Amino acid sequence: MERVDVAIIGGGPAGMAAAHAAASEGADALVLEKGVPRADREGMGPDSTDAAGILDYWVDLMEIHPEEMPDDVIHQELDRAEFVGPTESCTLTSTGIESSYDHFGYTFHRARFDDWLRERAEMVGATYRVGVRVRDVDTDLTVDTDSDEPRHRVHTAGGETVGADFVVLADGPQRTVTNQVLDDYLPADMTASERLAAPEVNHIAYQEYRRFPEELFEKLSTAITFWWGHMPGHTAYPWVFPNENNICRVGLTMPIGLDIDAVENREDYPLLAPGDETIPDGETYIRRLLELEWGDEYDIESDFPLVEDHGKRDGTETYSISSTRPIESPVEAGIAVAGGAMGTTSAFHEGGDHVAIRSGAIAGELAADGDLSSYNDRWQDTIGNELVRNVTFADICRAYGPDEWDRTFETVRGMLTAKGPSLFSLNALRSGFAGLRTYYRYKKRKRQFVRDGYTQLIESEYVY
Repeated sequence: MERVDVAIIGGGPAGMAAAHAAASEGADALVLEKGVPRADREGMGPDSTDAAGILDYWVDLMEIHPEEMPDDVIHQELDRAEFVGPTESCTLTSTGIESSYDHFGYTFHRARFDDWLRERAEMVGATYRVGVRVRDVDTDLTVDTDSDEPRHRVHTAGGETVGADFVVLADGPQRTVTNQVLDDYLPADMTASERLAAPEVNHIAYQEYRRFPEELFEKLSTAITFWWGHMPGHTAYPWVFPNENNICRVGLTMPIGLDIDAVENREDYPLLAPGDETIPDGETYIRRLLELEWGDEYDIESDFPLVEDHGKRDGTETYSISSTRPIESPVEAGIAVAGGAMGTTSAFHEGGDHVAIRSGAIAGELAADGDLSSYNDRWQDTIGNELVRNVTFADICRAYGPDEWDRTFETVRGMLTAKGPSLFSLNALRSGFAGLRTYYRYKKRKRQFVRDGYTQLIESEYVY
């Protein structure tokens, strides 16, 4: 049986950050990645779905500056985010949070980014294996970490077993392995799958790689654009993110299993049609968005062609987002859950590479040091404010429809004209009663999450 200090399940951003941190501290770190194909990657690799990008202060949370990356990883430097409602809109040119990065943010090539993270980890001694599917993890809690025997046995579908002192679960928002492992530490009447993966609390995302007309791409190349209130569902919205060579990612996120009969005021949603008998699929939504925004000027089929050698397959990709709140880990068992499996991704801002990397790095560092007991405290101290911010925003807009989004963007425009660096600052009160109400709701709900907890599975619930 092969023996390592730290076994890491999943080779995405969280897993490779854990491997880099652990190996940098001298630990024998092994990453096991099942591998999936992509049209724009040679060979198998992690499920590298392109997300929105990285905002300025995310650079500091991630602790990786784009200057460290190869030139072909970065697509575009951003100077703004556009938020478009059915009749109102607003533009954000600053996050209002101090950062070492000089731009609003950047978009990047996720597969190249993942490949670089792998090379970065391997350079400090981590081992990466792709094409390895983990079937299960057995843990013997009576084994001390100083023992010659491994505390954990990681079993692969190929029949191999890897012994490890610590395990980092970084298998992404689908939590294929994580749910199985956590079931061993939950009460008999509770399963991780029921608690964390119910369809009503998760989202599906779909995006296409489209080549835009050159003059239009020039206008969009430094902005990320979101359309809120255009399609029904909690934190359901389409987007356009600029890549390179006049290519943009046009995509959307929406809840799984939404029933169109439960949608009120269907006629108010610009991307629903009167004859829709079910919620449209992602392809239909994207076609309607392109027609809505640019159909008067361009022929969508000929002027916005699919780029079929991009994405997972034929210029498209579909992926899940864990829109649940974050979870704590059963650290007493020597197990840390990081990244999307921990719930760092958010359907509100569509992505979470920055917090995935930071949580993975913390897990790897502590595992190499031989003690995971402070992991839950460490990640909450480091990235907790970012996560509770996302949880709060998602909560206060849970029931928003088209009219509420329009009122919000009208209010935000007024708040952004107020002096002061931050949207949610006391200076925003100068925008009047609407700004005061928005500011108060946000602060009140955030305080409640901080006071009562924003994690949905806490360490004390585990049974050892």
